[in-house]
Amino acid sequence: MSFVEYSEFIQEGDVAIIFMGHGSMLPVKVEQGAQTQTRYGVIRHSTDLIGRPFGSKVTCSKGGWVYVLHPTPELWTLNLPHRTQILYTTDIANITMMLELKPGSVVCESGTGSGSLSHAILRTIAPSGHLYTVEFHQQRAEKAAEEFREHKVGHLVTTLNQDVCKEGFGVTGVADAVFLDIPSPWEAIGHAKTAMKRQGGRISSFSPCIEQVQRTCAALAEQGFGEICTLEVLLRVYDVRPVSIALPDLGDEDPLQAGLDTPGEGGAPATPDANAAITLRTAMPPRDMAGHTGYLTFATKSPV
Repeated sequence: MSFVEYSEFIQEGDVAIIFMGHGSMLPVKVEQGAQTQTRYGVIRHSTDLIGRPFGSKVTCSKGGWVYVLHPTPELWTLNLPHRTQILYTTDIANITMMLELKPGSVVCESGTGSGSLSHAILRTIAPSGHLYTVEFHQQRAEKAAEEFREHKVGHLVTTLNQDVCKEGFGVTGVADAVFLDIPSPWEAIGHAKTAMKRQGGRISSFSPCIEQVQRTCAALAEQGFGEICTLEVLLRVYDVRPVSIALPDLGDEDPLQAGLDTPGEGGAPATPDANAAITLRTAMPPRDMAGHTGYLTFATKSPV
């Protein structure tokens, strides 16, 4: 099992996603003899998981059932243990596109945090690209490196524990793209430029406050970056579903129109069924919608 390559069967040591319903999932490391407790009962790894295909429907000890899914960066983003605030799919999709990432790209990232964006980058640049990710917090850096190895993507990533604003990314002239998710990205722009290839490249930063964006844009301009732009991504999800709507009861008919109506049984004017309804499909916007997450700033390194 790898987050960048698909495996058909579940093996010991794999990470599987236990799907119990929309909004209810659980990541599990598969181990011989281990058990996982769910609200539908116990899942026994030896008999219920190991050797079965990903996507299987598994019956738990209480009679309820769950699906066992192959891990993906999207599912990991929804289920990973939060060590920091993370980036979600809405922003990640724009980052990977606007940085022009593709298989073989070399990317520098800081900070690693909980590894949400890191996994998406790794799938995009695999099998021949490489990610240099920097995390200043030692325990977080060590945990991220451990997860990369468990997820079989360790060969695609180098994890460094250092302050990117002071020590940089540990590489020079190799990166096609740089991403910054740190409190003061303007302090790392010079190091980012050093890490990037001589002929162009793209840089992006994520900041929750517009004051951070202003200082970052000024630093980018001072370092000779062009095509500087900032955007904010807002996601609004619609629920498309069938609804049943009762036909309105308009009350007594207008006497002047009564003679024009088609007679009902016995010659009496026809009256609508009190229980009549129509079913139609509609798109319902959410009552509550997630608002501001952060600002994404992008720029291009000018060719030297």
